[in-house]
Amino acid sequence: MMINKFLATACLWLFSTLAIAAPSAELWDFWLKHDQSSTATIDHSAWDRYLQRYVKRSSDGINLINYANVSSADRTELKAYLQRLAAINIHQYNRAEQQTYWINLYNALTVDVILDHYPVKSIRDIDISPGFFSDGPWKKQLLAVNGKQVSLDDIEHRILRPIWKDPRIHYAVNCASIGCPNLQPQAFTADNSEQLLNQGAKDYINHPRGARFEGNDLHLSSIYKWFKEDFGNSESKLIEHLKQYANADLKEKLKHATEVSGYHYDWNLNEIGR
Repeated sequence: MMINKFLATACLWLFSTLAIAAPSAELWDFWLKHDQSSTATIDHSAWDRYLQRYVKRSSDGINLINYANVSSADRTELKAYLQRLAAINIHQYNRAEQQTYWINLYNALTVDVILDHYPVKSIRDIDISPGFFSDGPWKKQLLAVNGKQVSLDDIEHRILRPIWKDPRIHYAVNCASIGCPNLQPQAFTADNSEQLLNQGAKDYINHPRGARFEGNDLHLSSIYKWFKEDFGNSESKLIEHLKQYANADLKEKLKHATEVSGYHYDWNLNEIGR
């Protein structure tokens, strides 16, 4: 009896540990190919219409999605948009177009997965990833691009993070959770990506779910713990990153911060009416 209880406890601990472990950035070099001389653009207007229709800013500064009221026509159009993206030979585009392609694909796929399983309280309840200890949908291969099956984890950790090496990627890809940086209410394009990446960083860092002080103690989103390597791999460099986008009040407090006292994250679904 004691052995069984011990094994059950050990399995629960292991599952919890694996479930929140963040993948490292490991390049999938197949996706390095690009044509920097290309001036071709990708049409994201369908995704842009969806975002403008269903993403709303709450009174507390969090962008929420009206999942419950997405029409059947818009669900069909979202799937058609994803199929159009999948049919593109992304190797034929320049780096700027590729980056916005992968960001929009990640976000649209995430919303599509939520809608396919809605209603759910959390994206972590959608356990479709392969493997006994897997959690959520992130490791599930969802569609083929250039003949390669890709998952959400592939897009974020094997393509976006290692190719662009830009910590602002974490403010662009949205995991459908309250604790996540805002899903922007417009599609990324080569023309607006810099503005949206910076806006995403400012919105998140200056919101309590990104960074907050409790007295003199600095508390941050768990994103900064999970992906420490992308933010300088030290708390001092992380704090310097926060200062770049902090408003005047937060920046003043950060001047005196030398360490992080705690991390937090809210996995509840980012839906209107939560």
